[in-house]
Amino acid sequence: MGLRKDARRAVKLARNILRNRRAQRDLQTRLATQAPLEPHRFKIGVYFADGKVNLYQLRQWYKPLAKLAETYPVVILSRASGAALALLDESPLPVAYVRRVADLERVIHEQDLHIVFYVNQNAKNFQMMRYGRRWHVFINHGESDKMYMTTNQFKAYDYAFIAGDAARARLDKVLWDYDFDKRAIPIGRPQADHYLDGRDLPYPADGREVVLYAPTWEGDRGGAAYGSIASHGVDLVRALLASGRHRVIYRPHPRSGVVDEAYAAANRAIISALEAANAADPSAHHIFDDGPDLGWQLAAADVAIVDISAMVYDRLAAGKPLLITKPVNPAAQIDTGGYLQACEWLEAGSDASPAADRGAAMLARVDEVAHDAEALSRLKYWVTRYFGDTTPGVTTARFHAAVDHLMAEWERFAALHADDPDVDDHDAEAEAAEEAGESEEDLAG
Repeated sequence: MGLRKDARRAVKLARNILRNRRAQRDLQTRLATQAPLEPHRFKIGVYFADGKVNLYQLRQWYKPLAKLAETYPVVILSRASGAALALLDESPLPVAYVRRVADLERVIHEQDLHIVFYVNQNAKNFQMMRYGRRWHVFINHGESDKMYMTTNQFKAYDYAFIAGDAARARLDKVLWDYDFDKRAIPIGRPQADHYLDGRDLPYPADGREVVLYAPTWEGDRGGAAYGSIASHGVDLVRALLASGRHRVIYRPHPRSGVVDEAYAAANRAIISALEAANAADPSAHHIFDDGPDLGWQLAAADVAIVDISAMVYDRLAAGKPLLITKPVNPAAQIDTGGYLQACEWLEAGSDASPAADRGAAMLARVDEVAHDAEALSRLKYWVTRYFGDTTPGVTTARFHAAVDHLMAEWERFAALHADDPDVDDHDAEAEAAEEAGESEEDLAG
């Protein structure tokens, strides 16, 4: 067993290396055709050190950042070749590929970045955060009650943009000696203002009840084992498909199955079931959605079924019926101090029960929550608790106001330190480590 596992790891590593080398070649070809960035144009940088697999963390910010760029030009700083190549294809914002520290420093010196945004806690964030005289701001890649949302790493940033009262209360439990009034700025969920953006839906309005099933991945440890594809997903989706009354939008987390092959197999089974259902009834228009655009699904679905993840709160901002899968792993940590204390749970049912019975029970629960007035009333309270005023346009205005505030603070401090001598902030140690091969780019690209 151990030898087979080692062999699989070796094969995966070799594939990653080959993929990375191909991405490097393709990227260099692409960069050769790109015009250089206009010097001293960009005031905001979005630092992204992860590979392509985690681009979902950045994609959800495309539309809010593109809107912000109408006022303050924004550039994405990408450290990995695979991610940079994808960003050059799909990003609405300019992209700088800064694989090496020397590349990063060149862009820093050529631009006038007043604010740097971070969407995750990648360890390479600290290579950017060494550069002072600018605000380093954690904007995260979603709002949730996961353990990730209470990390002490928030303190590493000058400021954090948080969703609302629930986020502040959550952080207040764990962050000692943290100036929330100054450093934690509530902005709501600006992505919600762009969920539909007037786009046409990829299916007809024919009376079917649209169900979004958007599970997370299986997690890399028991405490974070929130994924439901293997425990709930196959039985749930088969029951929905068999009803003839529902249209399924299936949007799994892009990392689904990276740790557990059984989880990957369940994911493939659901995709196959959707294909078979569409072949049997082309009018059904069931959707397997693995595209980069997240938002329309959240606004369009009549009912959403999600795991404990940021998707709970992305959907919560839409204010429509929502079910959350109850983790079957007893080690999974559930924070019941927030919305999860009053949410609508979806149980998987006993393994001893026939699959059809488990599916039927989950289908009945979906129908119940979809038309429950009391559940909708409870939902409204929690929407306000997490995001404040969700009237269209309000949260975007709060996001822009927060940036305006930090820009004004930058100007104030720049004036106070106008006579300070220049600082040599060259990161010689990181550059030396790169040359020695100790700080290579993520092989996943």
